[in-house]
Amino acid sequence: MKRSNEIYRCRHCGNMVEFLEASGVNPVCCGDPMTHLIPQTADASGEKHVPYVEEVEDGYIVRVGKEVDHPMADGHWIQFVELIIDGEMIQRVHLTPEAKPEVYIKSFKGLEVEAREYCNLHGLWSNKNG
Repeated sequence: MKRSNEIYRCRHCGNMVEFLEASGVNPVCCGDPMTHLIPQTADASGEKHVPYVEEVEDGYIVRVGKEVDHPMADGHWIQFVELIIDGEMIQRVHLTPEAKPEVYIKSFKGLEVEAREYCNLHGLWSNKNG
């Protein structure tokens, strides 16, 4: 089974890697295996982490938080938002604490669209076709 687009994080230094294609061997950093980040898909707390995708004429808008934006402040922010279209094309936008938790990505349309985002405190989140 082809495994791609997996993200791993070092629990010591915070390095992150994303596989273009994974062979099943965990990457190692700082002498230990890196942690495979499995995206969460449902908010259970007051925090707003699930990314939502809106299709627009020439691409997509990805927002983190549906009714209420995710906080963007020093010490707690969305580090990046990425859009994966049909499992093949990835576009990533890195954010700063001063940015709004929303990105516009100009792109072709896909049948399967997955948005992922990484919160520096609460990890990786995903939403497919929504």
